[in-house]
Amino acid sequence: MTPKMLQKIIYELRILKLYSLSSSSGTLLLLASSSQFHLSQHPIPIPIPSGLSPPDVQMKYHCRSPQEPKMAAPRARISGSPLLVGAVVAAMVFSSLVFVAESAIGVNWGTVSFHKLRPSTVVDLLKDNNIQKVKLFEADPLVLRALMGSGIQVMVGIPNEMLAALSSSSAAADLWVRQNISTYVGKGGADIRYIAVGNEPFLTSYADQFQSYVVPAMVNLQQSLVRANLAGYIKLVVPCNADAYEANVPSEGAFRPELTQIMTQLVSFLNQNGSPFVVNIYPFLSLYGNSDFPQDYAFFEGTTHPVMDGANTYTNAFDGNFDTLVAALSKLGYGNMPIVIGEIGWPTDGAVGANLTAARVFNQGLIKHVLSNKGTPLRPNVPPMDVYLFSLLDEGAKSTLPGNFERHWGIFSFDGQAKYALDLGLGHKKLKNAKNVQYLPARWCIANPSGDLSAVANHMKLACNAADCTTLNYGGSCNAIGEKGNVSYAFNSYYQLQMQNERSCNFDGLGMVTFLDPSVGDCRFLVGVTDTSSGFRPYQSHMPLKDKALSVDTRKGRVRSTFLLRKTDAY
Repeated sequence: MTPKMLQKIIYELRILKLYSLSSSSGTLLLLASSSQFHLSQHPIPIPIPSGLSPPDVQMKYHCRSPQEPKMAAPRARISGSPLLVGAVVAAMVFSSLVFVAESAIGVNWGTVSFHKLRPSTVVDLLKDNNIQKVKLFEADPLVLRALMGSGIQVMVGIPNEMLAALSSSSAAADLWVRQNISTYVGKGGADIRYIAVGNEPFLTSYADQFQSYVVPAMVNLQQSLVRANLAGYIKLVVPCNADAYEANVPSEGAFRPELTQIMTQLVSFLNQNGSPFVVNIYPFLSLYGNSDFPQDYAFFEGTTHPVMDGANTYTNAFDGNFDTLVAALSKLGYGNMPIVIGEIGWPTDGAVGANLTAARVFNQGLIKHVLSNKGTPLRPNVPPMDVYLFSLLDEGAKSTLPGNFERHWGIFSFDGQAKYALDLGLGHKKLKNAKNVQYLPARWCIANPSGDLSAVANHMKLACNAADCTTLNYGGSCNAIGEKGNVSYAFNSYYQLQMQNERSCNFDGLGMVTFLDPSVGDCRFLVGVTDTSSGFRPYQSHMPLKDKALSVDTRKGRVRSTFLLRKTDAY
């Protein structure tokens, strides 16, 4: 077969979104129906794009291993376009190869912010940047309505706190699906593809609080999707944190011993229903939480501290972490399961190492690495199925328990303005800003130059307890603007939060309004946006930390691990 013929076959398989093809176990299974095309060790549903009919394939093809006796050629009936037939036949002949569709780059859209853009403005921002996949952390009605008719594929999240009710009541699952899914799908509706059941529910710091509810909740939700005639299109997933697995080197990857049983149940459920495994990987947190972690290993530019694992060499933390998961899945018998990166990114403020340059270098390196289809040592030429950057926008009202950087993960600032040049590989060489953003008037609250600041401490505390002052802390972009600058920044943050209410800039006479932008260098004094249609509803829970080695964002369960370099988090 010529390279050109093989290229055509790969292209046809990519049209079918054939994510994984391997015969490592010696068995290749081909099944088909009107809506799904299966081809792998464990059948993986492959969605057929609208307007394209799948080939009619009904056969089981057994690839003989060297130790097995010869078998008669299997009989099969294959019909479809000549190129599709050729693609299937070639898949049988070249079953030792791995074909994969190109990865898709999506974003996480969080809404825990003091200054929210209109959902319609954010949807326009997504469309202007050709972003076709978005992940939500809850089923916000205003957001889902804005996504209707956009053509953007959506993953809708269910908070961990809802898992207990959904696991114990099929009626509760039916109600949730009816209110949050069925209401928004259909012709001209939202293109909901996934439901994320919980978010990192297996975190060590949760002390088993949620893990027993996960699979029962998924079973009830799956039955609800079946009853709603949506099970063939919408898939259930569980975003997991990388602390669910561990190893000294990637090839030794295994799920934590206490999770082995539930992970076996989970991946079996995912496989049976054609769902990928979703994992959140954060090299920044490895670097932030471990002073021994090599900085260059967190990026994709090469490292002087590679991790050697037999014949494999790892030059970046992402590949090592990813392959640790691959090894863990292989130990459960699902080494070919598709993997989606649910969250990955780099913050731009709030900590040492969290800055615009580092964020641009990391995210651009990640995108280039993933879209190259190079894959990893354990999955060569097979990149993740999808990658969701964390995140789309800064969220200034998030918990800072893991660190002040938690409010600064956005590739866009809170008002939809690009922070740095980034090529998402989606047709534009740089990000496009949000349009028609409605700002408050161009005025700021600053420290009164003639005021006595000796008694300003309580006012600073009041302002920063209510508003976001994280950029003032060590490592932040406003850390070096001086005492009066710090006071002005705190006053202005509170003033904008209060929608520029005149009384909110009094501070017992220590504040004053100015029409001259007090921003200094990279330290930006914000002006709020006028949109209050969605209101400020930070979704937070208040759970005590059970493990002092871990710091967790209570909304999203983000973990900062203090694992040593040899542990999984360091790869």
